[in-house]
Amino acid sequence: MQVNQSRLFNASCFALITTAFSFSIRAGILPQLATEFGLTATQLGFINSMFFFGFPISMVIGGLVYHTVGPKIIMQVAFVAHTLGILLTIYAGGYTGLLVSTFFIGFGNGCTEAAANPMIADMYQGEKMNKMLARFHMWFPGGIFIGSLISKFMTDAGFSWQAQIWVIMIPTLIYVFLFFGQAFPKPQVEGATSLSKNFKAMLTPLYIFIFCCMALTAITEFGPSQWVGLIMSKSGASPMLILALTSGLMAIGRFFAGPLVHKIDQTGVLLASAVFATIGIYLLSTQTGNGAYVAAFVFAIGVCYFWPTMIGFVAERIPLSGALGMSIVGGVGMLSSSIFQPIIGGWIDDQRSEKAAQGLTGDALELAAGQATLINIMTFPLILIVAFTILWFIMRNRKPGHVDERALAEQPQL
Repeated sequence: MQVNQSRLFNASCFALITTAFSFSIRAGILPQLATEFGLTATQLGFINSMFFFGFPISMVIGGLVYHTVGPKIIMQVAFVAHTLGILLTIYAGGYTGLLVSTFFIGFGNGCTEAAANPMIADMYQGEKMNKMLARFHMWFPGGIFIGSLISKFMTDAGFSWQAQIWVIMIPTLIYVFLFFGQAFPKPQVEGATSLSKNFKAMLTPLYIFIFCCMALTAITEFGPSQWVGLIMSKSGASPMLILALTSGLMAIGRFFAGPLVHKIDQTGVLLASAVFATIGIYLLSTQTGNGAYVAAFVFAIGVCYFWPTMIGFVAERIPLSGALGMSIVGGVGMLSSSIFQPIIGGWIDDQRSEKAAQGLTGDALELAAGQATLINIMTFPLILIVAFTILWFIMRNRKPGHVDERALAEQPQL
């Protein structure tokens, strides 16, 4: 059976929209969950962490078995996990139920990336691969843009948080229909199906460096985004409109990412992104009212290219790491986000206590606590500026497709 690249790509995009809806709608209903179940910010942080914790587990497993079971079975597992997560969330009944249901949704989201990233890399090569990976990842912020507007509309209209969760089933059913009965591509990089060669490639200095950087790029993107509902609630701007603006701009940027990455090179894009992300988070921590929307614009430019460029870097510069290499990099990004969610929640609680001791109350207290938390988060992109500057100097004389890392991975001493 012939591979229908267009249908597989579109199915992957709807699967990623499911991930995006689960991210944005859950962010939108956090205040409702806190009120209904009497949850602290730290408890909300642990609930958020389950979203990001389930993701890396399924990504690692998916990367290990991708060339054995294929993307079809991985996507079937994603559908089961998404469906369970949605139903269990709606009927959670409390803190523990929300922890379990959020884990299932995160697990399904990880399956989506574990299947789609290597599948797209196998369907397209070279510059087109970078373009299509960016356009695939466009639908994460694109889906967040749509999902955040849906959440805001439904909240303003008085819909329950359970009704909002049901919306996530719509793209879920669409991607299952599009994947049904399709043939899938075979690996294009010779040796990429060998786990021993995958692991050797992943032990190279370049891969380890990217592995560490991915942990920081992910929390830079997801830290402010997942907490926007609480952090920006008293800023004088609508938190969900900030999330929608940020995500919409990211979607547009990723759609046109191909020519930009080709012209500036991946390392240049990553360095520029770290600079804009730092400025954006600083502005979010200082601006109120309409100024918060300007800050969101700068932040969106900063985090727009992080995720697809990091995945594309691994696929192009460290090809023998294969599906496993891409899955591990994506997984560590989500694991980092999982670890830091309760930490960020703790920062908010601590800042509330500290600012309350200084005499602040009400909206002023919430605003000051949120802004102080953002200053803490700004540490991550500051570190990335240094790291990506080093990477730029290392990679500036290497052309895309350079095989140094491949040759190094094949050395027997590794």
